[in-house]
Amino acid sequence: MDTGPVVVVGAGQAALEATAALRAGGHTEPITLVGAETVPPYARPPLSKGFLTGRVGTDELWLRPESFFARQDVTSVLGDPVVEIDRDADRVRLASGEWIGYGTLILATGSSPRRLSVPGAGLEGVVALRSLSDAEELRCALREAGDLLVVGGGFIGLEVASVARGLGLRVTVVEAGPRLMGRSVGGTLSAHLAALHRAGGTRVLLERELVALRGERGRVQVAELNDGTRLAADVVVVGIGALPNTALAAQAGLTTGNGVVVDRWLRTSGRNVYAIGDCARFPTPHAARPVRLESVQNASDQARCVAAGLTGNRRPYTSVPWFWTEQCGVRVQMAGLTLPHDRAVVSGSAAEGRFTVFRFRDGRLVGAESVNRSADHMITRRLLADGAAGPAPDEVARPGFDIRRHLSRTG
Repeated sequence: MDTGPVVVVGAGQAALEATAALRAGGHTEPITLVGAETVPPYARPPLSKGFLTGRVGTDELWLRPESFFARQDVTSVLGDPVVEIDRDADRVRLASGEWIGYGTLILATGSSPRRLSVPGAGLEGVVALRSLSDAEELRCALREAGDLLVVGGGFIGLEVASVARGLGLRVTVVEAGPRLMGRSVGGTLSAHLAALHRAGGTRVLLERELVALRGERGRVQVAELNDGTRLAADVVVVGIGALPNTALAAQAGLTTGNGVVVDRWLRTSGRNVYAIGDCARFPTPHAARPVRLESVQNASDQARCVAAGLTGNRRPYTSVPWFWTEQCGVRVQMAGLTLPHDRAVVSGSAAEGRFTVFRFRDGRLVGAESVNRSADHMITRRLLADGAAGPAPDEVARPGFDIRRHLSRTG
């Protein structure tokens, strides 16, 4: 399949996986990977976990060894981002002014943290954790801090809160919604995580909003909430979500809307232009409407899907979404997209810290949230991928239910 030279815009998980999969699939044309950061592609999940404690070193973050690009004959351009796409001439312009031609363009531009819009948001000590440089700044700050404020009760904020408590800091989490991780998990798991954080000594404040940050000599010291509460804050971690990086695509006239809009094959509205990873909004058989997902699984699977299509094995993107997080010493794994659902059934014991919430829509399994029960997670993923009906809600509700026995009976 003649795709011509490939230019990959971005240097994260999706971008690197695309280049590797293209070469593995037999693509022999030139490949150029262009990234805004000056460092090679690295893993982001450890940035809010082991990297902050020092358990994971910088050299363990790189997604491929230094020799990868030369060995695979991939040109990497780092620290010189793409600033313009000329779709008429099939070329991109770098910040340095250089033009690079393409036969196929893959946008893997990722997402950027939502920024605080309150007085004092620019004070030193206020960090939105996304990049390696952010994580290095936060790791240094935590060594000197006594009080940490986390704004937002999502994945990143809660992971940082868990790490900081382990380091001995006094931690407060402020969440505007009625529960933690409200956009990601159901009420049972949300309540369980809140209880774990509180039991570990973290102060969790729900339905509160940050209205201002105050400091002296340019550094944050105090946070003010909408109910008048004032909190000591040596460091503030902002975890209020992320926005897709779509400016480049929009300037080029591609269709955007909460992401770069793509079809089932991850093609944009532009000829020979694809979008993958955090920046892409795509249709999926696992949801009623197009979605945009921020996960390593989605980034990697979409990269491989596009690469397969460009090397002669075209197929629509149908991968089962799954996610994971580690907080307060427990591993939480989620499979499927469960909103909306009309029934949730708990298997196992939340009190013992080992359980799964199976979620159903019209009697059919659509996903599961597991705490320290990896087998439930893996089997749910398999059932969803196979399109199998899975266990019925009443079967899961019976005492002693084990999804492994269900799988052995149904094959």
